[in-house]
Amino acid sequence: MALLEVRGVAKTFRGLKALGGVDVSVEANSFHGLIGPNGSGKSTLLKAIAGVHYPDEGTISFGGQDITREPPPMRARAGLSLKFQITAVLPQLSVYDNVLLASQSRGSIWGLLRSRSRGELHDETMDALERFGLADRADDLAGELSHGQQQWLEIAMALTNKPRLLLLDEPTGGMSPEERRATGELLMPIKAHCALVIVEHDLDFIKDICDRLTVLDNGRVLDDGTVAEIEASPKVQEVYTTRV
Repeated sequence: MALLEVRGVAKTFRGLKALGGVDVSVEANSFHGLIGPNGSGKSTLLKAIAGVHYPDEGTISFGGQDITREPPPMRARAGLSLKFQITAVLPQLSVYDNVLLASQSRGSIWGLLRSRSRGELHDETMDALERFGLADRADDLAGELSHGQQQWLEIAMALTNKPRLLLLDEPTGGMSPEERRATGELLMPIKAHCALVIVEHDLDFIKDICDRLTVLDNGRVLDDGTVAEIEASPKVQEVYTTRV
């Protein structure tokens, strides 16, 4: 059984059909890319999986559980985490405190009131910063980080709850080529314990890290397969030649 099963998902906004019956399967400990032209429904599908909005039709199952109508907090507790394209770090707090607060969000109110969680979570917080090359910036304000570093910080924050599936919406947008390369290297180790669904326009980046790709066009699945299969697909070649 796949970790994530999307079946027949459809979504319409004010008469505009953003998704027209999408099927996607994501295996545990795999990286799965969503690609396609602008307006193809990639971000809409990601948000439907995260519970930002509910589909009009179809079902979404995670870990064998139907989550189609479950609110985002329940999905988070089940092991699903989302990072949007626009960073949501707290710029006036330190890099350290951004990760600490993300870790504290899974604790009890009583534990927070006793103010013991900061010390208890110190090693975990520093480990997260170390993994994303931010340990030496722990005491700096998050707003002082470069754009790419802020993206890495938010990914580190999204992973503090130890999700089974991480959803990333264009994480390399606005990054330099060096930052994009580093992002791929930083993400690869999480595959050991977390699957990834990623929406990305940088095809070279997504092909380098993903095991499988789903190509959307006009709200429907145009093709699905391994990177090699998608690169050889005449249907995909036509779309990217004529409309991207």
